[in-house]
Amino acid sequence: MNALVRQEAHGASLWHAASRNRRDRPALQRSLDVDLAIVGGGFSGLSTALHAAARGLSVAVLEAEIIAWGATGRNAGFVVPNFAKMDPVDINAHLGPERGERLIDFAAGSADLVFGLIKQHGIECDALRSGWIQPAHSPAAFEKVKSRASQWADRGRPTVALDSRETEALTGARGYAGGWMDRSGGVLNPVEYARGLADAAEKAGALICEHSLVTAIDRIADGWMVRTASGSVRAGKVLIATNAYGGPLNPTLQRTYFPLKVFQIATAPLPRDVRARLLPGGQGVGDTRRNLFTFRFDGENRLISGGMHVFGAGADARVPRTIRQRLARHLDLPEIPPLEYSWSGMAAVEPDFLPRLVDLGPGLIAGFACNGRGIAMTTAMGKVLADWAGGTELSDLPLPFAPPSPIPFHGLMRHAPNMLLAWSTLRDRLEQGRPN
Repeated sequence: MNALVRQEAHGASLWHAASRNRRDRPALQRSLDVDLAIVGGGFSGLSTALHAAARGLSVAVLEAEIIAWGATGRNAGFVVPNFAKMDPVDINAHLGPERGERLIDFAAGSADLVFGLIKQHGIECDALRSGWIQPAHSPAAFEKVKSRASQWADRGRPTVALDSRETEALTGARGYAGGWMDRSGGVLNPVEYARGLADAAEKAGALICEHSLVTAIDRIADGWMVRTASGSVRAGKVLIATNAYGGPLNPTLQRTYFPLKVFQIATAPLPRDVRARLLPGGQGVGDTRRNLFTFRFDGENRLISGGMHVFGAGADARVPRTIRQRLARHLDLPEIPPLEYSWSGMAAVEPDFLPRLVDLGPGLIAGFACNGRGIAMTTAMGKVLADWAGGTELSDLPLPFAPPSPIPFHGLMRHAPNMLLAWSTLRDRLEQGRPN
C-alpha cells in the first residue's frame, strides 16, 4: 500500500477525518428519568431520538464512543431506498401481501425522508440527490434488474432500466450488460449527516451523551434501568440501536445476525479528465456481483470504493490494496490512483437481508436495518420507532418483529459471508465471462 495512506487513529474513517462539525458531548454523570432511552448514537438511534423528541417525549441517547463511531461513520455514504437482496414480489411472497406492502412502502420513502430531514434541519453533509445506479454484471443479472426497476416503477418510484450504452455513459464503466437507476437515491457524508441529526435531536429536546458505555439494562417495576459507569437512566422504554457494535450487552442478540467486516478506501483526488469521464452526474454505484463492486466520489473528488475479505492474516493491509487494484481494472484507469485513506467497519446482516425489530421484553427492543442499505433504512426505522415509543403497538409497525431467534451454529455460521467470498467471486467471473 502507498506509504501515504492514512489509517486514522483508533480506526476512524475518512468521514471522521474530513468532517468539520465535531463537538464533544459530555458523558452521563447523573441519574435521569425519561420516556425513552436509546443505546447507540448512530443513524437509527439519532433518527429515533429526533422523531421521538419532536413528539414531546423525553429522550436520552447513550453512546459508548462518539456520535457516528460505529457502522454509521464507516460506510460509503450511499442513500439507497430499496432492499439488498429481495425485490417487492419476493417480499410479498416472504411476508404476505399485507405486511409485505407495508414494508415496501417503508423502504420506498426512506430516501425521501433522508433528504427531507437534511433540507428541514439545514444539515451540511455534502448531500447530492443524483440517483443510485445498479449495473448488471451479466445478461442474467440484467434481466433481474429490469424486473426490479419495473416493480418499483409500478409503485410510483422514479426508477428506470438502463441499457449497456446508458449504463456506460452514466458510470464511465465498460462491460456491463445494462442496469437500473433509482433517481430518488444519492450520496452524502455520513458523519456530517449523523452529527446534523444529533444537533436537530438536541434542539428538539433530546439529551445525547457520548463516552457513556452501557454496562447493564435491568427490568424494574415501571420500566427499565440503563446503567453506565458514571450514571443511570430510568426509562419507560429502551431501544438498543448498536447494530453490530453491541458487544456483550446482550449475548443472545449477538447470535441473531451475521457480523460482516467491510473495508473502504478513498483515493487521492482524481485528475480532472478522469473525473469527468466517471460518474459525471455524481451518482453512487453498487453493482450486482456477489462480491459487490461499489464506487462514488466525495466532495473533493476522491474515488471511494469498498469490499469484503477472505479469511487470512494481514487483511487490514491486503484488502485495501485489492480494492484499489479492482478500481483501476473495472474503471479502466490509466494508472492506479494513490490511496489517502483506508478503514473498516462491522455491519449486521440478517439471514433474510431485511430490516427487523427484535422484541426483548415489554418496552425493550433492538432494531436492525442495515443489510447494505444503512443510511436510508435506519433513518426511516427511527421514525417508525418513535411511533412505538409514543405508544404504537409493534404489530402496527411496518417492520417485521419477533423475539430473538439465534442463528443455529452461530459460532461457525457467523463467518459464512467471509468463507464464501472466494466461491462468490468465482461465480461472478463465470457469469460475466471475463476476469472479475
